[in-house]
Amino acid sequence: MSITDLLTKFEDFCKIDLNLSDRTIDDSCGHLFQIRRFSESIGKYPTEVTEEDVRTFLAQFKTMSSSTYANVLKSLKVFFRDFLKMPNIVESFKFPKKTYTIKSVPSKDDLQQFFKELDNLNSQTVFLLYATSGMRRNELLTLTIDDIDLENRMIIPKNAHVTSTTKNTWLSFFNIEAQTCLPQYLSNRQTDDNRVFPFTEVVIHKAFDKANKKTSLHITPQVLRD
Repeated sequence: MSITDLLTKFEDFCKIDLNLSDRTIDDSCGHLFQIRRFSESIGKYPTEVTEEDVRTFLAQFKTMSSSTYANVLKSLKVFFRDFLKMPNIVESFKFPKKTYTIKSVPSKDDLQQFFKELDNLNSQTVFLLYATSGMRRNELLTLTIDDIDLENRMIIPKNAHVTSTTKNTWLSFFNIEAQTCLPQYLSNRQTDDNRVFPFTEVVIHKAFDKANKKTSLHITPQVLRD
């Protein structure tokens, strides 16, 4: 079996057996990406890989963040231990211990200043929902108009926990400011796309980055969620 065919079977295994989300499996940053990169680096067919091959590959990530190292190791464990049933290849490698740092929470004045520098209604609406609903980036971008109960300031994602087993929001609420902003934003949309925000994370990143430069702050969707 070719490596391409094997990775196709691995993708099916992740989707069907493990019920992982498309984002977790993704070929650009998820398990498929990690295993493809590993195979190209080692230059061996997976069943010929040794524990030393894995150790050599992981060594290049030791100087990177603990989360980067953990993501690579997690993909390798899913592939070798769970999919190929070769647990001995990866069982000796441990995940880095989590470190906890004190989070810096922006003040109310900082948030107001940042909000004023967002230069369009799209990014302002995104800001208000991130700041008050507690939703994750991907959850907000896959939100549909049908998921929103504007009158009760409530969000009920219809697809919650359908494509993933963890970290999905069942129910969220947003504040009065978002309730006021949302109808204005929705009435100005010129698309048939049923998603509330029919654009990518890149668009949001650029808008936030621009406001951060103007205010000398560092506010991201994750900061707002925290």
